[in-house]
Amino acid sequence: MKKIFAVLAIILFAGVAGAGQEYGGKHLKLVLARQSTVPEVDIMKNFSDHCPNVTLTTNPQRSDYMLYAGGWSGEYRFMVIAKGGDTLYATKTVLLSNAVKDVCKFLGSRNPQ
Repeated sequence: MKKIFAVLAIILFAGVAGAGQEYGGKHLKLVLARQSTVPEVDIMKNFSDHCPNVTLTTNPQRSDYMLYAGGWSGEYRFMVIAKGGDTLYATKTVLLSNAVKDVCKFLGSRNPQ
């Protein structure tokens, strides 16, 4: 019984230790597009939970990317735009948290540690 508990504890610890590293990388700043319809507070809350290395800024010159966040509950559409205007990534999800996770995963793949 103790061996089973020890194995479960190791597995649980390994999962917790790896949490958040999936979207790792350097600290990034996103500026929210003016046409975005999702409240900035809701977006930032989800980034804080799922992608702590990303913050929102109001200064486009200091941002790494622009984020368009549109839609409403049940149909969120996010798009990551590079400086210069090139669209790099887009996702459409039912949940806001999933849209943020998708963006985090994309940003993590472009910005390794």
